[in-house]
Amino acid sequence: MAPAALIDPALFDQLKTNIEQDTEIRKEIERLVDDLSQNVSYTQGLLSRIHSTPRAKYSTLLPQVEEGIRKEIESVAALGKFASGHPYFKYNYKWTRPMQDAISTVALCAWLGGLGTETKPGEVGRLLKLEEVGELFGVPVNLKDKDAFHITIEEYLLGLITIVDELSRLAMNSVTLGDNEMAVQISGFIKDLHAGFQVLNLKNDILRKRADSIKYSVKKVEDVVYDLSLRNLLPAKAEATKMEE
Repeated sequence: MAPAALIDPALFDQLKTNIEQDTEIRKEIERLVDDLSQNVSYTQGLLSRIHSTPRAKYSTLLPQVEEGIRKEIESVAALGKFASGHPYFKYNYKWTRPMQDAISTVALCAWLGGLGTETKPGEVGRLLKLEEVGELFGVPVNLKDKDAFHITIEEYLLGLITIVDELSRLAMNSVTLGDNEMAVQISGFIKDLHAGFQVLNLKNDILRKRADSIKYSVKKVEDVVYDLSLRNLLPAKAEATKMEE
């Protein structure tokens, strides 16, 4: 009498099916993420022009950036629709970095005066809130009671840190372009943002490390403004504020 099989072969057939399904899900997410990354890279390329574009010509540049952001929004919508049908924390590592970059492009565009509406015109120095970013992309934020695609607080904060790097560079380049007022405005914004991050009790090691880097941007831009002060090149409004302090 032949011994009975100890393992049901159907077990491995089911495991094989599950692995194949998981592979297909990963491939589709990777395709959608790649599409998002391409659109983000395109928008970042447009935004890089701010370093050689006078503020007076932002009205020509920003509509191009906004068109790139519209493509990002379409990519995020497609990714969110597919990803929400699968466990969030199993796959979110695949899109979290591209989402941070996408958030940074909309945050920087808004800061430069773009993404305005009839009820809320754009203005230089505007900081988009987390909820506004979610509304722009059409996805929920900071979900806690539902396993679905969303924008996390960490992704938003890391996106803000990225624009600090860009703005500190812009402060120096704006002086080269003769826009000293922009450098002063950037200095004030970065200082306020740095103060805000210091209030947060950050547990995420990567986020805490990146947040610590803001102080170097603060110092870099302060040096630019200090140099303007020594040369008596501060805008009248900034000089009056400095005297009050």
